[in-house]
Amino acid sequence: MQLYGVDPATVRRAVEMIRERDLADHIDLNFGCPVPKVTRRGGGGVLPWKTELFTRIVRAAVEAAGPEVPVTVKTRIGIDDDHQTFRDAGLIAQEVGAAAIALHGRTVVQHYSGNARWDAITELKELITDIPVLGNGDIWSAEDAIEMMEQTGCDGVVVGRGCQGRPWLFADLAAGFAGKPDRVQPSMGDIAVILRRHAELLIEFFEDEGRALRDLRKHVAWYFKGYPVGGEMRHRLATMESLADLDAKLAELDLDSPYPGSAVEGPRGRAGTPKKAVVPEGWMASRELSDAHATRLHEAELDTSGG
Repeated sequence: MQLYGVDPATVRRAVEMIRERDLADHIDLNFGCPVPKVTRRGGGGVLPWKTELFTRIVRAAVEAAGPEVPVTVKTRIGIDDDHQTFRDAGLIAQEVGAAAIALHGRTVVQHYSGNARWDAITELKELITDIPVLGNGDIWSAEDAIEMMEQTGCDGVVVGRGCQGRPWLFADLAAGFAGKPDRVQPSMGDIAVILRRHAELLIEFFEDEGRALRDLRKHVAWYFKGYPVGGEMRHRLATMESLADLDAKLAELDLDSPYPGSAVEGPRGRAGTPKKAVVPEGWMASRELSDAHATRLHEAELDTSGG
């Protein structure tokens, strides 16, 4: 389970609840999110700039989790190139007992634009010697994962956008790491089965068929990227109303169509462009947490905060 928080006491209690109710075998602390609604509260990718606060949160989570539940940390290079935090974050995570640290090779300002900077992962791996360092950013295939590990020396990879509409990527990674020559390359028929199963699981989760199918619509373009599915059919699939409607439309596809190769690879969704980091006023003036910022962070954890 991944947690986001800006207050050590709140994060501690959240981890205690997860452990007491046996809700997760592994807890990940998210210090990588670049979304303004998170960063304007001082959270996500901008929080590690406040070194003491970052330390207190990670330590609280590790202590609350105990030895039976590993706590990992995910972070970015920093807010921007002039406000880098990944080195300190790695050293702190190692010192307070985190099980591993994952680095997304982009700054908050970059969001998801451009290319991930794997050289930062290399640098972090050379700096951190007691816990695993995991690489994140631009892993679209098993080949990408293997290349990242060879190039950076990292101990493993973390997948984000790469699995959107491509849940078989994890089987592909497992095959690649095991040294198997055969790639996981689903046919159109395989995609139809996977998409249908996705629909079933969403219905089970939401307990509402209409809501589940509306949620599934955004995945259609990702699932069929590179496959011979025309624009009209993609539109029809993206307006499915029921499971029976989905079944009827999937039956119209050329289910024998093979894996289309490189046309499937590459990013999902829009990478966008660099954006100004949205941070609390005065946040970047100092790495120490001011009383005013501490008050705002506490308020951000309240149920009425909207954050």
